[in-house]
Amino acid sequence: MPPRNAADHVPGTYADALAGPTEQPSPGCPGPSWSGPTSHDRAPHLVEPDMNTVIGSHDLLLVTLDTLRYDVAAELTANGRLPHLAQHLPAGQWERRHAPGSFTYASHQAMFAGFLPTPAAPGPHPRLFAARFAGSETTADGTYVFDTPDLVSGLAAAGYRTVCVGGVGFFNKRGALGAVLPGLFQVSHWEPEFGVVSPTSFEAQVACAERAVAQTPADQRLFLFVNVSALHQPNWFHLAGATRDTGDSWATHAAALEYVDRHIGRLLAAASSRRRCFAIICSDHGTAYGDDGYTGHRLGHDVVWTVPYTHFFLEGP
Repeated sequence: MPPRNAADHVPGTYADALAGPTEQPSPGCPGPSWSGPTSHDRAPHLVEPDMNTVIGSHDLLLVTLDTLRYDVAAELTANGRLPHLAQHLPAGQWERRHAPGSFTYASHQAMFAGFLPTPAAPGPHPRLFAARFAGSETTADGTYVFDTPDLVSGLAAAGYRTVCVGGVGFFNKRGALGAVLPGLFQVSHWEPEFGVVSPTSFEAQVACAERAVAQTPADQRLFLFVNVSALHQPNWFHLAGATRDTGDSWATHAAALEYVDRHIGRLLAAASSRRRCFAIICSDHGTAYGDDGYTGHRLGHDVVWTVPYTHFFLEGP
């Protein structure tokens, strides 16, 4: 397993982190190494609900914990360090899945088309959502099939209010590319305090989500999407004692997840404050901290492709 302290980082500056991932091996320090599946990977298969009975009767919440590594989520959960998330995990464990993309934009385009992370075992695996597509081998009786190009507009056509609370740069609406994903939604929000350089990004995002829920008409169903930016680089400021010069590491990534866990209860409470809610929480891709010499994502390493996933129902008032 990877080293567990702030000193075990891949050398890099704050500017390097903001510049984005690279596929070049990191010099100097080999960094942590991916050890492959562990005993935490034997989580029971999630029960797949009939989404045709969910859509129209339930609110929906999709949370992407952007950049979260599976091994970090699994180990912290096993060690009791994610008490708020753990209470919603079947048997207290994440399901190990494969991401549909190796970086935020690609993965979210796939997820919004109905291709959520796939169980990391031989399939085929029926999907919760799917566009109507002749020859699909993963559209099952319990799959909610939509006739639009993407799930977001499909839910809007079914009467849902669709709301996006963005996080990383692909949701910032500051340029044409940053407007593509939020542009799928009827309502989208992004502020600098939601972004990757804010130490309080998730608290700001949760407050925005609470307002969005309160502003939705009581008789209208809601699809709320939140892209959590706190795990993405830079995340060193979430670990006491870490500095910009020491940079990001497995340990700072873990500290960022603990920060998210401390506040996610508010988000789940808001999402279920109006009626029963079906929630999906997952990562869109992982990231490397020196694993086999790699740093970042948008590359084909197991730590990037392997992600945590869960879904569950939240009871309403």
